[in-house]
Amino acid sequence: MIRLPPLLNRIRPLLAGSEAYLVGGAVRDALLGRLIHDLDFVLAGDAIRLARSVADRLRLPFYVLDAERGMGRIIATENGERTTVDFARFRGPDLLADLMARDFTINALALPATASDEAALIDPLGGCADLAARRLRATSDRALRDDPVRVIRAVRLAAQLGLAIEPHTWSLLQVEAARVGQPAAERSRDELAHILAGPGPAAALRRLDDLGALAILIPEIEALKGVTQSPPHWRDVWDHTLDVVTRLEAVLAALGLQPAISGQQEGPIRWPEVGPDLRSALDRYRPYLAEHLAVRLSDERPRRGLLVLAALLHDVGKPGTRSVDRDGRIHFYNHEQVGARLAELRLRALRFSADETAWVTRIIAGHMRPGHLAESSVPLSRRAIYRYYRVLGEAGPDVGLLALADHLATWGTQLQAERWARRLEIVATLMEHYFRRYTQTIAPPPLLTGDDLINELELKPGPAIGQILEAIREAQAAGEVRSRAEALALARSIQPSAFK
Repeated sequence: MIRLPPLLNRIRPLLAGSEAYLVGGAVRDALLGRLIHDLDFVLAGDAIRLARSVADRLRLPFYVLDAERGMGRIIATENGERTTVDFARFRGPDLLADLMARDFTINALALPATASDEAALIDPLGGCADLAARRLRATSDRALRDDPVRVIRAVRLAAQLGLAIEPHTWSLLQVEAARVGQPAAERSRDELAHILAGPGPAAALRRLDDLGALAILIPEIEALKGVTQSPPHWRDVWDHTLDVVTRLEAVLAALGLQPAISGQQEGPIRWPEVGPDLRSALDRYRPYLAEHLAVRLSDERPRRGLLVLAALLHDVGKPGTRSVDRDGRIHFYNHEQVGARLAELRLRALRFSADETAWVTRIIAGHMRPGHLAESSVPLSRRAIYRYYRVLGEAGPDVGLLALADHLATWGTQLQAERWARRLEIVATLMEHYFRRYTQTIAPPPLLTGDDLINELELKPGPAIGQILEAIREAQAAGEVRSRAEALALARSIQPSAFK
């Protein structure tokens, strides 16, 4: 049974007589019963003109995607869900040539735009049989040579759909992997981002590394291999990094926040992988986390995928900061700040947006903070929580999740119940204040303004005004100041010379 999105029912009457075909991933996902957010149509005629006509009649946004290749795009948003509808000319003289030029057989499927019957399916390369066999197969020997980005896409589709890469296709991937850096960085970035936001990111990253493609996309990864660490670490920095990604995936899965591989039933969480009591400690924040991680900092990429990206890059500063003391103990002083700077340069090269780059580097720079709070002999105070979020802002919950995964990967099978419980307590408390006590601890409403300080205390405008206001906010967050009068009293007690 082919399941197609309701939007298609609105588009179909507008395509009558055009001999347009729905092709590629939309047909594949319809056969798999997956949600569809991209509709791709091909035709022999003027695709841009048809797309503009459809957009006008449906009153939807339209723009030319690629004038040279005759591609137009429509964006439809219904019930908060965005669907991209693309129209393009055939890649070649006819539909068969178009399908033959595609990447994998499971994407070389077509359905007449006005048909909904599976009997009308056009499948010249056996894509349906490959889907049934859970197999990923290239359409031809030149399919990957024509576009090296398809190497990354093969790994993504295999992870996303739970497919085995057919041996001959794997050999083609090995040959072409060295060329993944040749196309525009944006295209490689998009495929990598889909991997990170999808199911099984650790296994997919390992596969990219086996092909040699990951080192081309992120050269800093290669330097992590063979960099040893002192106990409780039990793996080198690279294997530890992959383990952190794996544990993060398990943490998210335990909270119901990780997408499942298509066609596979979600099995029981193996608690040793994520530590005992994680769900009981954090489950009350699951709805908040789900909404938080779904926020997109660009048109395409949610925070959840950016968190996995931060996990992948969180220790890239270690090779350059490694030192050994007289007792043979290995240290990586300030590696989180060095790593944040390296990650910033790499994300810029991959053309991630400024907001995405700032988000990921903030997580990397702060990933040690929950551990420091857990190791402190001083009880976690509201003042400490306020300072944590003053530095990390909205990325604070993400840092907490990464810190849990990092701790699990660091200790492995030697995980100590008391240490783990303390970290869960810290992260749960941080989330409690962020998601449920935000205006009490994280951003208390202002009791005074700069003008109040100038008028009441006869202060002159300058940096000291902002510093006094910050001291008042921190005291509010700590529960030490609750009224305007108390805020003024605190302001009077602060010597302006303290801020010079």
